[in-house]
Amino acid sequence: MSSWQMRGVGLFTRLAYRRKFATEAAGRRTLARPKGPSAPPARLTRRCTVTSSREHGFDVHTVHAGPAPSATAVVYLHGGAYTSEIVGEHWSLIGEIAARTGCDVHVPIYGLAPAHHGLEALDFVTRVVAGLVAEGRRCYLAGDSAGGGLALLVAQATGGAGISGLTLLAPWLDLAMDNPGIDAIQPFDPWLVRPGLRPMAAAWAHGLDLKDPRISPLHGDLSVLPPVQILVGTRDITLADCRTLRERLPSGVALDYHEEPGALHVYPLLPVPEAGPGRDAVVAHIKRNS
Repeated sequence: MSSWQMRGVGLFTRLAYRRKFATEAAGRRTLARPKGPSAPPARLTRRCTVTSSREHGFDVHTVHAGPAPSATAVVYLHGGAYTSEIVGEHWSLIGEIAARTGCDVHVPIYGLAPAHHGLEALDFVTRVVAGLVAEGRRCYLAGDSAGGGLALLVAQATGGAGISGLTLLAPWLDLAMDNPGIDAIQPFDPWLVRPGLRPMAAAWAHGLDLKDPRISPLHGDLSVLPPVQILVGTRDITLADCRTLRERLPSGVALDYHEEPGALHVYPLLPVPEAGPGRDAVVAHIKRNS
């Protein structure tokens, strides 16, 4: 298979996805599109027990690992540039986490831009986590892309209280996207380019400075974090800020950092060979810290 086919991700998918971000106008069109469904797909509900509730004005879906609540609850936050809804690839990983770790996985469906914004999502997810902690459960936070950034924000907002660990898959760490290291990576990223992401970042910021630590966790308090896992590919513009985060983390924060050579954005979610080892690493980190 040629590199142009991205090792399992077809050419059509590549081009169609990149068009969403190619220009600021394309980003605005993507931002304005109706949102998709967020309910768990039938292929997951057929093999797992899934319940849904309404909390603080938004849906929370829970994939149960067993008949009784697990001592550690994984809270998974999906990506999608804060404007696209959760999709099947997210649910596939969520189901695997529940099955392989023995932890219930709670999936807060936070509101998306442009109707909703970053502070609203942070408040919602922080309240979900606080509720689980109040029940006497530990929380492990995980997320991909935008969801990874939000997971880190929640860990910072709670001061790490009750948070046992954190997995970030190619997290969006700085909405300003002004890291000079992005310039060298962007030509090799077949999906993401900054112009299309800028309208989404502005809508999510909702008038805040893009570097405000309440929406861009790279600029927040990194001293309060539990053990952190970061997985990112080298053909992914989020790599530049992931490296910066690695450099800024205090020595007292345990870090499991992995760069996958040649891999694309959120590669553990994709139909590519490196996804399997990536998922194994995620499961192992949750087990060690649950």
